[in-house]
Amino acid sequence: MANAAVTGLNRGLATYTWLLRPALYWNGLVPAVWTFYLGVNDQLGADPMKSLERTLGLWALRFLIAALCVTPIREVAGINLHRFRRALGLLTFYYATAHLTTYIVLDQGLDLHAIWLDILKRPFITIGMIAFVILAPLAATSHDVMVRWLGASRWSRLHQLVYVAALLAAVHFIMVVKAWPVEPMVYGLIVVALLLQRAAKRVRL
Repeated sequence: MANAAVTGLNRGLATYTWLLRPALYWNGLVPAVWTFYLGVNDQLGADPMKSLERTLGLWALRFLIAALCVTPIREVAGINLHRFRRALGLLTFYYATAHLTTYIVLDQGLDLHAIWLDILKRPFITIGMIAFVILAPLAATSHDVMVRWLGASRWSRLHQLVYVAALLAAVHFIMVVKAWPVEPMVYGLIVVALLLQRAAKRVRL
């Protein structure tokens, strides 16, 4: 019965990909639109700039973790969400870019010297920048055309860096919060678990 349900679900996902994928993109943008709306209406608390930056960065990490969960979900539960992984990856990069843009433009006022000093002197910003630099080529090569141009093997090796980006993003989030609340630790533990699962799989191979 369970296998039949999973098979039916996978068939439904395949049949309605044309509808579900755009819905994922549009719904994925809702948190950003809502957060900017709150900012415009001065409803982001005492430090709206910090709230805006953190919220956008947090959603980048959430979508990144969701993208990394696609393969384990297929292996454990048999549910194939592979056709939605690219959308999750691009939403990750969109939120990471919005997070970085907010910091560069709204927080630092495009003061490149101050930004450079921040990168050098504040480790959590250094780590966040490295994570973004890793994500950029992954987003740029996410299209099928780039897979064919790079070759499947080189493309796959390049995109393994997403695990490094995820770990750095989780550490960045924990350092930004500057405490040990539950949410950052949960995300960090999820990323570590995904890394360990990937490492164990490679050892078995």
